[in-house]
Amino acid sequence: MPGGFGNGGDAEEEVVKNRFLGFLLWQSVQSTVLYFLCKSLLLSPFAPNPFTPSIPGCFAFITFHLSLLLFSASLFAVASPQPHTPASPLELALGLVRAVFVSGGPPPPPEFRRRARISLTFVLFVASSALSGFLSLISLCWNNFGDSVGQKYYWRLLGTLGFRGLAFGFFYGLCYLYKKRWVLQFPIIQRPPFFSFKMGLPSASLQALKLSTAAYFFSAVLSLLLPYKFKGQVTMGKVLVEHIIFYMAVFVIFLCWELNHHLHQVLHTKRFIFAPAKGSAAAETNPSEPLLAGLEESIPRSLMQYLAYLDLCMVCESNVDAWRRAAFFEETGETYKRVITICLRPLEQFASKLGEGLESSSSGKSFQLDHQLRLPTDSRLSSRLHELFDDFQLCVWCARIVASLTIHSHKEDRFGVAQLSGSNSAVISTLLSCLLAVETFMGKKNSLQSSLGSAGIKWATASTGRREAAVIGLAAGKRRGSPLHSKAYCMADVLRTSIYYIVSGFHDEMLTSAKAGLLDKEWITSCKPVYGSRELLLHKLRLFLDFQAN
Repeated sequence: MPGGFGNGGDAEEEVVKNRFLGFLLWQSVQSTVLYFLCKSLLLSPFAPNPFTPSIPGCFAFITFHLSLLLFSASLFAVASPQPHTPASPLELALGLVRAVFVSGGPPPPPEFRRRARISLTFVLFVASSALSGFLSLISLCWNNFGDSVGQKYYWRLLGTLGFRGLAFGFFYGLCYLYKKRWVLQFPIIQRPPFFSFKMGLPSASLQALKLSTAAYFFSAVLSLLLPYKFKGQVTMGKVLVEHIIFYMAVFVIFLCWELNHHLHQVLHTKRFIFAPAKGSAAAETNPSEPLLAGLEESIPRSLMQYLAYLDLCMVCESNVDAWRRAAFFEETGETYKRVITICLRPLEQFASKLGEGLESSSSGKSFQLDHQLRLPTDSRLSSRLHELFDDFQLCVWCARIVASLTIHSHKEDRFGVAQLSGSNSAVISTLLSCLLAVETFMGKKNSLQSSLGSAGIKWATASTGRREAAVIGLAAGKRRGSPLHSKAYCMADVLRTSIYYIVSGFHDEMLTSAKAGLLDKEWITSCKPVYGSRELLLHKLRLFLDFQAN
């Protein structure tokens, strides 16, 4: 769920609220336009006196907007910049039994409470989608199913429209969660909101057409289970007309939902500039403080933290806000070290957890027997490692940020803080460790045998578990076409590009260090890497230096 800042971040916390209010305003405008277009163009031939104002018509219009307001609020509640894993029904059942029958015991762990809240949010979203479908379909088609107002008519109205609206709303909610469309997708190229919204209209219309067709058949099958009094007696011609009305109304509702989803994505992933006004006193004294506050004080993995990383990435890669990037290289070097530390931390955590996952999967005496009994496409192994790529977007931004800052320090760092603080060696070592971990996960074997002779054979003998991890990585990460493999491939590509970016900028300096035998001292950190060994990192860096790493 979108979060805000801790202490001192009240102004920035208002950004999420203002964007949500703007989202509600614009979705009401587009929904009003679609409502009147549907009533006047599509459903007017099937309604008596379609252009005559009436109190029931006004009430139906208000109900339609309330149903979309309910859907939009649930959409905002379930949205997150990072994928989450909800608690399974068995875990929820065990937790409920423990809470009811075991008194005086320890409270549930925080991780279980967090996953239980996510599960509750998902359930409420599906329920809200079903209720929104129920209300919106009735309010849109209430006067298109005949002109009688008897009791049988209202039973048929609830059965034909209400139940089927409830069914396709439930169907939409399940599909939305299953495809993880609630995860905010930050665009690679930031465009103006209106242009981004306009570009998504064709895809939203096509998606609404597909969903309305699938929901039509899904609700039609379920409507066969209705009792007789909800169906009534109608002629074949009227049945055909009702099916046409129902399909057009469902398409309009799905179009409203898809446009709301697209508008929500556009407004909440728009760049927010964490900087004081240019020319103000704060811009002259400490222009980086709002950005550092957004990175350090916001709730971890919240929307505000993602927006801060996005803003930092665009500052580092472009020359539009060169004055903000120049402020990172101030004389004391504290700002630069804080930025590099903040961006290296997610990469270090990713490489460490991925290495631990690979090592734990390959450890134990029963590894070979367990590996023989398991199919290469066993989903259990993939599910254990899948959560490690939840920070994919954040790690991609961090790799691009540290690479860009390192390159710009070559010309913009007047005080040499990047080199003197050891940030350059930390950046190269962390990027190489992440790349080795991802390549191992994908099944690639990184070996020192080609460059170290007998020493390489000794290393390979001592790293049997690492080779077994490569075999497991090949089974779990090399399934072509899977989302996990796509993320791992993209991550490796970004890391490789970032390292090449740095090597190309410092190629002459690295060659001089390599000839003097100082490459490892100047460009590899002296402490133990988060993944791999210093020898392996040096071997990998030499491959990049020779432009042979692929």
